Amino acid sequence: MAGLYGNGIELTEKMMDFLWERQSVGLNNVANVDTPGYKTRYITFEETLRKKLQSASLGEGNGTKSAVYQAIHSSRAVLHVDQAESTRLDGNNVDMDQEQVDLVRTAYEYQFMLNSVNNDLKRLQSAAKAF
Repeated sequence: MAGLYGNGIELTEKMMDFLWERQSVGLNNVANVDTPGYKTRYITFEETLRKKLQSASLGEGNGTKSAVYQAIHSSRAVLHVDQAESTRLDGNNVDMDQEQVDLVRTAYEYQFMLNSVNNDLKRLQSAAKAF
């Protein structure tokens, strides 16, 4: 996609994939709220993506489209397990209030990214009609 649409749509697509993963991990935490000894899991990707994009801009690629595309495409989410102490006797540390807030926030972020890619495609479609 990098050639025709630029890297904006590729970045948005990757962000949507990450957000979908985050939502799945959050739902898994909610499903395991009553599992003794279960520890909350969460994923991060923003910092990894930022570092890769920064490296592509300042490193060997010098910010070329292909270097940025490769940085976006090669970014991966990192799964973490929260080892924080639990206030529950069974050792489960899932905080349902926090999980619900995170799920709603992620859903809003996903919707924003979906609207963003739809707007980009509408602009491209509008530009193509002009020809």
